[in-house]
Amino acid sequence: MNWLYVVLGAMVGAPLRHLTDRAVQSRHDSVFPWGTFTVNVAGCLVLGLLTGAVAAGAADSRLQLLLGPGLCGALTTYSTFSYETLRLAETGARRYAAANVAASVAAGLGAACAGAALARAWWG
Repeated sequence: MNWLYVVLGAMVGAPLRHLTDRAVQSRHDSVFPWGTFTVNVAGCLVLGLLTGAVAAGAADSRLQLLLGPGLCGALTTYSTFSYETLRLAETGARRYAAANVAASVAAGLGAACAGAALARAWWG
């Protein structure tokens, strides 16, 4: 039965990723992949919140499956991040490629830490 929670979360996460990516990217006239950056950082924030909630006993295993590997697993995308970074480097936009790597790692870790801190403040 656990797989159903993952599937249900993914059914929301995958289209949400696509729609968010397109909406964000359409608002920026830049080669920087703002859409992918946004969904990945948002996913890190949600996973940080979820991790903190589980640690505090405020979320059960079903919610963890629904939001963790389900929603966030489909929402975030390491493969697209890698592909877009490679394409930036190959097309001569090496500074954008380096900025994408540095900003994605820093913002993702920061968002996960912020989410965990928020969860501790709410449920700790």
